[in-house]
Amino acid sequence: MILEPIVPTVLAVRRLPAASPALLAAYGADPARHVSLGLVTCDQDDATYVALDEATKHAPVDVVFARSFYAGAAHASGRLSGEILGVLAAAEPQAIEDGLEALLRCLAHDACFYDADGKRGVTVFPHVIGSLGHYLAAEAGLAVGEPMAYLVAPPLEATIGLDAALKAAAVRAVRIVAPPTETNFACAWLTGEAPGDLAACEAAAEAYAAAVVEVAGGGAGAGGR
Repeated sequence: MILEPIVPTVLAVRRLPAASPALLAAYGADPARHVSLGLVTCDQDDATYVALDEATKHAPVDVVFARSFYAGAAHASGRLSGEILGVLAAAEPQAIEDGLEALLRCLAHDACFYDADGKRGVTVFPHVIGSLGHYLAAEAGLAVGEPMAYLVAPPLEATIGLDAALKAAAVRAVRIVAPPTETNFACAWLTGEAPGDLAACEAAAEAYAAAVVEVAGGGAGAGGR
């Protein structure tokens, strides 16, 4: 199954080499350890969460703030708002530069939503992280370096897709976010029942995407199984 990727659009990237201590604290950084911030907005929230995690693998940075915006990028509060604001914090500006470089590379070449119905009317995020960084590892309650399937789709499609994913491979759910999320989608994070089982994560993600595509193409009269 080959789906058309929808490459994320990065809307703004800004650096604060020496951020105010009050600002650092307000956004979850530790003024005793963090000095510099890197800020990113993008029109795809889940791809950005993955990219923020990727940044932690390539630079001594922490993800101190990452939040999706209500109703999604189509209803953004401003031209540069997009669907998410992500903030990296570090002890010095060069770490922020290195982290942002990894983040932007991930958004350009790796993490993205896909067109599930040929019209971009239904999109799916069947992403597999081969090795978690410390941001998403902590969020998922998994060890750094473990693989994880990060699965997102609209509510009904996501529900059918998750059922298919859980039945297709030896995986377990570490997080299920029932609809609606801030962007009115639904999300699940799966990992292998056996630690380090990347193949199981990949099989689950493939089954999830296939189920979403089937629902998206079936219309209102499609039956269940």
